[in-house]
Amino acid sequence: MMELRVLQVVTIMNRGGLETMLMNYYRRLRHVGIQFDFIVHRQEEGHYDKEIKRLGGRIFHMPSIRPGNYQKYFKQLDTFFAEHAYYRIVHAHLNENSSFVMRAAYDAGVPCRIAHSHLSDLHIDFKWPFRKYARLCMKEYPNYYFACSERAGEWLFTSSSKNKVIVLPNAVNVSQYLYHLPERKRIRRELGVDDSFVIGHIGRFNYQKNHDFIIDIFQSISDKRKDAVLILAGDGDLMPQIKKKVHKLGLEQQVKFLGVREDIPSLLQSLDVFLFPSHFEGLPVVLIEAQAAGLSCLVSDTITAEVNLTNRVTFVSLSRKASEWADKLLQLDNQHKDTSTELKVAGYDIETTSQWLSTFYNEYNDTKHHASGTR
Repeated sequence: MMELRVLQVVTIMNRGGLETMLMNYYRRLRHVGIQFDFIVHRQEEGHYDKEIKRLGGRIFHMPSIRPGNYQKYFKQLDTFFAEHAYYRIVHAHLNENSSFVMRAAYDAGVPCRIAHSHLSDLHIDFKWPFRKYARLCMKEYPNYYFACSERAGEWLFTSSSKNKVIVLPNAVNVSQYLYHLPERKRIRRELGVDDSFVIGHIGRFNYQKNHDFIIDIFQSISDKRKDAVLILAGDGDLMPQIKKKVHKLGLEQQVKFLGVREDIPSLLQSLDVFLFPSHFEGLPVVLIEAQAAGLSCLVSDTITAEVNLTNRVTFVSLSRKASEWADKLLQLDNQHKDTSTELKVAGYDIETTSQWLSTFYNEYNDTKHHASGTR
């Protein structure tokens, strides 16, 4: 059987939840003859670019998708597919903007066109009318509709498409996150939090992740527990603003900004509780990782209840005061629990989902799908 090349379409291959999950699939599927190539929409190098090239993948750069360059972008996509007519599978992870890629792939006769929803809502801004239009176009061009959760599928796809949605769990390597006391002691010593009550958050510093409210919650917690420490992993445009707020509140000694980390399984070992009050999400990979590490998680009720796989997730409304969030967090069980069986039974072990995705992709590693495509 010849090697099958799958075109993954993303924003940039930095170390986010979606991108890390794609790399976990890539590392496994390349051993069974499935190769990933990537279209990215940033000119700078992504965190995973070197590894992708080392594994044999190719990276194609497109401009950022903006209302002012839609027509130019369409033309570039048409040119791309004309020059790379060998792709049988295009798997787009751009949420509503996937409709542009799906249209170009449809016009090019690509037989397998997957639009994959990873969000359940969006911040309303000046792009909202364009995003709404893009969502309406979604029903025309994909022939497979994937989503990380039922709610994410309902949000992106129209009513005529919803009964066709395939929920592909945001799976993780469960065994990698099992609680290990020596590792917990090592990482806590490294971070200087040996005897502290450690609250953690992992996420990009942007509006979606709600860091401003995280600091408000932690301020209330620190008034009640003097040994409390907040660990923030990630980077983003709002980091300077959040650092300024931490300084203004006099919390510099208790809040640690770690930047982007490559040791997320170890970092989760160091925590006592995970805090995640996002404005909106699909089904966050990091919450699956936190549960795999056996942590109790306090999250906003804007996140789908589907994420609660272990009964270790507590939901609170964003309309509640920061002090109420703090009280709820301090009531949570801060002992790590082995949740591996629950996650595997729920279908969130990447060993299982990799096998499913391999079978799905290989349906198109067959000459009957070759020239004409399926529309």
